Amino acid sequence: MDHTTIRTQVTSSTSGTLGTSGTSGTLGTSGTLVILAAVVLAGTAAAQQTFPPPFVREDALVKLGDHSWVIPDGGTPRVPNVGIVVGNRATLVIDPGLGRRNGEVVRREIGRISTNTELYVASTHYHVEHTSGIVAFPPPAQYVNARVQDEEFVEGAGAQAEAFAARSALDAELLSGLVRRQADVSFDREHLLDLGGVRVRLVMVGPTHTRGDTVFFVEDDQVLFAGDVVMNTSFVAAMAVSSVKAWLAAFDLLEAWKPRTIVPAHGQVGTGELIGTNRAVMLAIQGRARDLKAQGRPADDVAEIVQREMQAAHPKWARVNGVAFAARSAYAEAP
Repeated sequence: MDHTTIRTQVTSSTSGTLGTSGTSGTLGTSGTLVILAAVVLAGTAAAQQTFPPPFVREDALVKLGDHSWVIPDGGTPRVPNVGIVVGNRATLVIDPGLGRRNGEVVRREIGRISTNTELYVASTHYHVEHTSGIVAFPPPAQYVNARVQDEEFVEGAGAQAEAFAARSALDAELLSGLVRRQADVSFDREHLLDLGGVRVRLVMVGPTHTRGDTVFFVEDDQVLFAGDVVMNTSFVAAMAVSSVKAWLAAFDLLEAWKPRTIVPAHGQVGTGELIGTNRAVMLAIQGRARDLKAQGRPADDVAEIVQREMQAAHPKWARVNGVAFAARSAYAEAP
């Protein structure tokens, strides 16, 4: 990224500040963090690249159960599968999209299926395409968030906003007012949300894709909004913070709920069998990394070997770069 073309300014209504990289600093007590991103197109290689518009689709709702809907991502990068759960009293939005424009699309879609005035908004993890649409849901809409996920947003959202803004002027425009919203409801590990006639179980299962990954299980519909914890025809998006042991524990927890339908953060909706498929691949990565470590191979070699072998075994799967991170985690966790 050419940092001469991107400037991230962070302001707070109190004395708290965040560094220009978005990776360090402190927040004021108001919890308001505004990140303003601007991209100068001339002379930047990033701005010359072509990216599909990261728009949440309108008129694309798919019903998954009596209370559960999804707006599918349509295979578009930087667009999440947006979840909507409607109860007799309140409505929950999961992953409201990238910026105000997408959040407003989600609001309009809600109006097609619900007349509830009580709204809750939450995210599977802190990444900006999953969180920044919340600006379209001001109070009295209530923001529900795991404390770890909130900490990650403060630490990393600024840097990620810069990276996204560098892709195109449109991305920069969508992120022109990225706001850190103070949660109305915070929890450490688990929270049960009663929407009236339907309950949604929120559980923080990280460190998996991120430290604060949160899944949402609609009990009455047996629908699981799994974020990046469970994927469909894709390797899991492991990162430097990931723990293979935590990921396997998450699979055990989710499988015990017996979900009928699983909505990943990105990609096609699938059945509960996705958990077993993801577990089998993760166990293969773990086992191979342990074997290579026992042979005395260094971590870098193990990551390269395991990624190459997994890609050969699943040549059509996306996110193969996550395999190397998973292999490194398995290597570090091996006895």
